[in-house]
Amino acid sequence: MLLDALNRFFRHDAAGGVLLILSALAAMIAANSVLEPMYAHFLGANFAITLDGAGLGKPLLLWINDGLMAVFFFLIGLELKRELLEGRLKKFSDVMLPGLAAVGGMAVPAIIFVALNWGSAETLRGWAIPSATDIAFALGVLALLGTRAPVGLKLFLLTLAILDDMGAIVIIALFYTSDLNLGYIALALLPIAGMFWQNRRGAHRVAPTLILGTILWVLVLKSGIHATLAGVLTAFFIPLTDRTGKSPLHALETALAPYVLYLIVPLFAFANAGVALLGLSPRDLIQPLPLGVAAGLVLGKQLGVFGATWIVIRLGLGRLPEGVRWVHIYGLACLAGIGFTMSLFIGGLSFQADAHMNAVRLGVLAGSIISAVLGYGVLFLASTRTRPRQEGPRART
Repeated sequence: MLLDALNRFFRHDAAGGVLLILSALAAMIAANSVLEPMYAHFLGANFAITLDGAGLGKPLLLWINDGLMAVFFFLIGLELKRELLEGRLKKFSDVMLPGLAAVGGMAVPAIIFVALNWGSAETLRGWAIPSATDIAFALGVLALLGTRAPVGLKLFLLTLAILDDMGAIVIIALFYTSDLNLGYIALALLPIAGMFWQNRRGAHRVAPTLILGTILWVLVLKSGIHATLAGVLTAFFIPLTDRTGKSPLHALETALAPYVLYLIVPLFAFANAGVALLGLSPRDLIQPLPLGVAAGLVLGKQLGVFGATWIVIRLGLGRLPEGVRWVHIYGLACLAGIGFTMSLFIGGLSFQADAHMNAVRLGVLAGSIISAVLGYGVLFLASTRTRPRQEGPRART
């Protein structure tokens, strides 16, 4: 019976979001209880892969953030390639509305953050933190509505979130790269050339490409470019169709998705969501850094996504999906304010000091929770449950 219940849970669209919430709660408990020393020791434990004294050695936290999250970005890369070649991003007309909504949803939160942190050059580096949307979390909340949410709304949110992730990848590549080592960048061209050749020949076996991608990850890590970008780049060299007509990309995406959704992302949340609440007061939330993050997620996403959508519709450049009304768009704009995984990730790239990261976690958690509650509440009140059409008795033949 327990196994049946677990199977039903993991088949539900909201399972990923629920696991994220539970992982964040576990991190909060661990960071604010007698478990805190064990929690800190676990994340700080050094793990090394060496050969004759040379190799990689990092705390487990960085292996999670730089290593496992590269797998997360690899999956995002697979999804992006599939969508660009045969999915929602194939036709420009289908991308116009959610694409501009995604741009607005990234720009306005950043502007709000900058406005609230303008006097602090130290915290301005976190301007991109509230620009991100957590796909799994947002879709998980939407899935809780069941048939109350129009099908077109889910597709709109999914397309917007995918484009949002694409924007986050560009931001990381352009603004969170430092101390470039040109030697390692030059060496990184070798595995890229190998993966390009594998892709061009339509190779069915993806193991060689994954091995080359792992080598690329090490070289990118050493180069100063954030290593997770190697995951995205590797994904784009996985063939959509091989010489036999099969799809290595589809097969790999299907096989990898459960591990990312139910293991890697919750583990990342557990490692990064531990806000130390001891000594905090409501005044700490209105400090420029956490307030900029929270206000960017809550207000910035609403203004950016809803405002951009309204402008596009008014200019006649697009139309609302079938069955979707403006109140649904507002609810979706609220859900887009659930930053969580991506916001915490960019926060980790922005700041190294524990005090800054604690403030970032506070702002991300506050903003994401408020956005989730608002989005769910608006959509729950605005939508009516659609009843399946009753079929009449079949005519006898």
